[in-house]
Amino acid sequence: MNAPLIITDRPHRFHGGIHPADNKAQSNATAIEAVPLPSTLILPLRMHLGAPAEPRVNVGGTVLKGDILADAVGAISAAVHAPTSGRIVAIEERVIAHESGLSAPCIILEADGEDAWRERHGYPNWRQQDAATLIQRLRDCGLAGLGGAGFPTDVKYRNRHQPITSLIINAAECEPYITADDRLMRERAAKIVEGAAIAASLVGATQLRLGIEDNKPEALAAMTAAAEALGIALRVTVVPTKYPSGGEKQLIQLITGQEVPAGGLPSDLGIVCQNVGTLAAIRAAVVEDEPLIRRITTVTGGAVERPGNYEVLIGTPIETLLNHAGVHLKNADRVIMGGPMMGFALPDITAPLVKTTNCLLAPTRRELPKPQPDNPCIRCGQCEQVCPAGLLPQQLLWAAKSRNLDSAELHSIADCIECGACAWVCPSQIPLVHYYRYAKGEIRQEREEQDQSDRARARFEARQARLEKEQQEKEARRAARAQAAAEAQARKQVESGDGSADPVQAALERARAKRAERQANPTADAAPTLAELEKALATAAAKVEKANERLLAAEKDAPDTVPALQQAIGKLEEKHRQAQQALEAARDKDASV
Repeated sequence: MNAPLIITDRPHRFHGGIHPADNKAQSNATAIEAVPLPSTLILPLRMHLGAPAEPRVNVGGTVLKGDILADAVGAISAAVHAPTSGRIVAIEERVIAHESGLSAPCIILEADGEDAWRERHGYPNWRQQDAATLIQRLRDCGLAGLGGAGFPTDVKYRNRHQPITSLIINAAECEPYITADDRLMRERAAKIVEGAAIAASLVGATQLRLGIEDNKPEALAAMTAAAEALGIALRVTVVPTKYPSGGEKQLIQLITGQEVPAGGLPSDLGIVCQNVGTLAAIRAAVVEDEPLIRRITTVTGGAVERPGNYEVLIGTPIETLLNHAGVHLKNADRVIMGGPMMGFALPDITAPLVKTTNCLLAPTRRELPKPQPDNPCIRCGQCEQVCPAGLLPQQLLWAAKSRNLDSAELHSIADCIECGACAWVCPSQIPLVHYYRYAKGEIRQEREEQDQSDRARARFEARQARLEKEQQEKEARRAARAQAAAEAQARKQVESGDGSADPVQAALERARAKRAERQANPTADAAPTLAELEKALATAAAKVEKANERLLAAEKDAPDTVPALQQAIGKLEEKHRQAQQALEAARDKDASV
């Protein structure tokens, strides 16, 4: 008897979590609707984690749908493709979908309305291709995670240090209001399951597991039916509706009972976890050679006339999508990209929709009031009770406020998934996640500065070593030239017969000969002249006179120095007599001559 294709497992539990109102009924009742082609698309060079893409097109050039506009640079990056055919009208700074409201380099594409595809080469029989070819296809198609983080997909399959046994399909979609994955599973379950089979083959996983919340019965039925139709075995774990059960680490714990170690990855447990939207994109890239140029985005909230899920091209101005969904901006308190827990308010709705835009929420002020000014922490401990990562949010808050980054790292701030559960239950309304993001950014910046400093020091030390080596080589060459010159001089002396071959020894011999000659004939030096003798006599007389003056002064002021002065005067007088005798002898010699 054959084993059943669908096996249902009981869920485990994880620490913490909250139960906010899901507010999903507003947008999950209608089918996915395609948004008309916009006239202009704005494509940021960075819509993913990692290095921004590098443009390969020029202003004024024409492109076809699916052409590469910017290449992935470095190990962690993702390419950017043309969502439609048209002309490149600018490569410039434009406002992007970021809470800072800052601009970033973007490629501006003017659509020609024809929506003409480039030539495509899919792999319908993908099982005949090797894993390296398929992984390269994911990189060439610019795939990034569609669950929110935007991590380049090929990296997850390329860098594996542990054998992978299970591929988990993340279908929890726990964030309130968002229903993009729910509708995608209901309508395109077969494509998701085939994408999961492709992903499992890339990592060698022998088991496909589905994690889905219990508030999505239609999606669950569609996924199991698709797996049975394709003959793919699937283990299903229906998890309770609890936020943030869709977090990667939390879902793994719910499904397997295993906890991803602090600072570790799911691959450390032999697991790869992938969002359903990303799996559908994997299937489109491999089978149809379709790059990531469109996605499903939920548009919902009290200010939306037609809430639902829309299939929209990457680069479409957010304002265009809001107008298509009938958003009444006058009634909207603000527009949030993402859900109410992890999303952020958009400073400018002219910014483009990007690969990670899974939801646009336009709530009214009554529906989702603005955060009130925060109050001092009252140490109630509720934040610790709901933290799904088992952290101490109070300690992290104080460390972030005081910029004590070492303490923040000591309390494992890197393991914070920024789910916002702590801020949701905080009675003091402290925006805890904002403090954590700040501290993480400071830590990241300090590490980058330290890395730059280390690289600069390494370059300096390498330069110093190179200069020292060059100096040593220069000294060696100088010594070699001196030795060669000495040897040449010696050879020259030998050839000319002028004595020893050693020039130093010859110089020493000449000095010895001159010294011996002076010793043998001490009077050989020229006798002093009369003028010189007269000068010497006058100098001696002046010294005697000066000494006598000092003797007279000493007899009055320092009698104890008189004997020494008298002895010195005696010596000076003797020298005076010798000078006088030498002068008289010289005069007599001169007169006789």
